[in-house]
Amino acid sequence: MTADATSAPAGGWAGFAARNPALHFIDICLRGAGQVMFQNNALTGLFFLIGIFWGAYRAHMPAVAWGALVGVAVGTLTACLLRAPRANINMGLHGYNGILVGCALPTFFAPTPLLWAYIVAGAVFSTILMLAISSVLRTWKVSAMTGPFVITTWFLMLAAYNFGNIRIDGLPRPSIAVQPPLSDLFALDLRQLVKAAFTGVSQVFLIDNVVTGVLFLIGLAVSSIWAAVFALAGSLLAVGTALLLGGGSTAIVAGLFQFSAVLTAIGLSTTFYKPGWRVILYAFLGVIFTVVAQGALNVLLHVYGIPTLTFPFVIAAWIFLLPNIDLHPASHQSEPARPAV
Repeated sequence: MTADATSAPAGGWAGFAARNPALHFIDICLRGAGQVMFQNNALTGLFFLIGIFWGAYRAHMPAVAWGALVGVAVGTLTACLLRAPRANINMGLHGYNGILVGCALPTFFAPTPLLWAYIVAGAVFSTILMLAISSVLRTWKVSAMTGPFVITTWFLMLAAYNFGNIRIDGLPRPSIAVQPPLSDLFALDLRQLVKAAFTGVSQVFLIDNVVTGVLFLIGLAVSSIWAAVFALAGSLLAVGTALLLGGGSTAIVAGLFQFSAVLTAIGLSTTFYKPGWRVILYAFLGVIFTVVAQGALNVLLHVYGIPTLTFPFVIAAWIFLLPNIDLHPASHQSEPARPAV
C-alpha cells in the first residue's frame, strides 16, 4: 500500500494539491485512476490516463478516453456529495469504479448524446454501490473490488436491450457459446506472445494496445516495482494457462483471458499480502483460478449478450481472501485501511 495524501510531504505536487481545491480534486481523480490497480498514487493515475487516451485514440474511439475522465470525476463528486469518509475519498477509492464505467460504456455503445447521460448515471450508481457493498463486506474483511463497476455496467447493458434509444455498438450477440475452432488453437510466436502479455495489462481498462500496456506497467512501477512485476507475471501465467486449456488464441493475443488475472496477481501478491514465496504461490493459484473463471463466465454471460468485465477477478479475489489464512497480510484489516478494487 502506498502512502495516502495525508502523509505526503508538504512540497511538490502534494503540497500544491493540498492548498488548492481544484488541484486537490484533480489529485483525488488521478488517485482514483491508479486505484483500479490498487495504487494510491497520482502519478500512477496520470500514466494510466495517458495510456487510456493513447489506446482510445489509436483505436479511433475517443469517447472511451473522455468517458474515463467523466466517470472518475462524477464518481468522486458523488462520494463528496454523499459525505463518504474523507480518507477514502482522498485515496481515490470512490473514483476507480466510475472510471471503469466510463471506459466500458463507450466501448460497447455508440457515442450518442444519450450515452453521456448513461455514463454519468453509471458513475453515480457505482459510487452508491461501492458504499453499500463495502459496508456489507467489511464484516468479512474483504474489499468491494471492482464489484460495483461490474454490477452497474451489467445492469446498464442489459437494460439497453429494452431501450431503443441506446445504440448498442459492440456487445456480443446473445447465443450459446461453443468451443473455439481448431484453426484458432495455434501456438503463439514471439511477437504474439509479447502482444498478449502487454494487452493483458491494457485490457484492464478495456484497451487493446501494447503501448498502453507498457504505459500502465510504467505507472505501476512508479508506485510499486513489485506491482509492475506481478502484473506482467500474472499476464504471462494467464497466457500460458489459457493456451494449455485450449482458449482461443485470437482472444489470448487480444488480452481477453489475462486482464482479470492481472488484477488478481497484483491484489493477492502485493496489496493484501506482503510478497513472499508462499504468497507468490497463493497468488499464482489465484491467477490460474481466474483464467478458469473467465472461461466459465464467458460461456454463461454470452447467453445474455454481455461481457464478463472484471467479474472473474472479483470472484477470485473474494474466494482467495475470505479464508483469512496466515500469509502475513500487509493491510488486510478493513476497507478504509487499504487501497481497494
